[in-house]
Amino acid sequence: MLNMAPMNSKILASKKPIVPATPSGILSRESWKIFQIMAEFVEGFEALAQIRPSVSIFGSARTLPSHPHYSLAEEIARKLSDAGFSVVSGGGPGIMEAANKGAFAGKSPSVGLNIRLPQEQAGNAYQDIRLTFQHFFARKVMFVKYAAAYVVMPGGFGTLDELMEILTLVQTGKSRRIPIVLVQGTFWSGLLTWFKHTLVQEGVISPDDLGLVTVEDRADDVLAAIFRYYERSGFEPSDEEAEIQLNL
Repeated sequence: MLNMAPMNSKILASKKPIVPATPSGILSRESWKIFQIMAEFVEGFEALAQIRPSVSIFGSARTLPSHPHYSLAEEIARKLSDAGFSVVSGGGPGIMEAANKGAFAGKSPSVGLNIRLPQEQAGNAYQDIRLTFQHFFARKVMFVKYAAAYVVMPGGFGTLDELMEILTLVQTGKSRRIPIVLVQGTFWSGLLTWFKHTLVQEGVISPDDLGLVTVEDRADDVLAAIFRYYERSGFEPSDEEAEIQLNL
């Protein structure tokens, strides 16, 4: 058998010491980014703390106004707004625009959490409160922190990202339990089947985790699902829930 120890010792001995490769100028710029991030959080907290109760609505930026999903999102948002919920969306086109448009026509504030992107994101005209973020993670905190419910319309990677974010936060107890309503059952059926027959079967989530979401197809049923939840628990968070949201 070959003795590899001498060879390995030579290789290790010949390695150059690790020298930080980040120029001091870049490191300084990255450190100063902390203040930009802080400013986004402070602005968001100050603007959104007074809009409760609110519902965050998600969906594809690519949905055209002629699509049935657009008109359904607009109807849901209008009904939520008239029922006393501020409506929070991503502030851009597609489903985000539909949500802001419906809320803008209703009785409660329409809120847009815009994000600077190279493509797709252009702020819509239906925002009573408009915030613009550079960082996705700061924006995502704002969607969760003051939401009384999540309404998730059909969408792509961004929509799935927001859905998985809230599911993870609720599942792990980092956020209080809120209604998470998936709209259009046919769109979500494949994902939910995968949850049930793959994730549960593999033991990576529990069967109880499937109960974190509700699936509805009609605007009135979305509202009923949200009110049904809060008829049991009340809209005001408990002291424990308030502490959880404070430390989100």
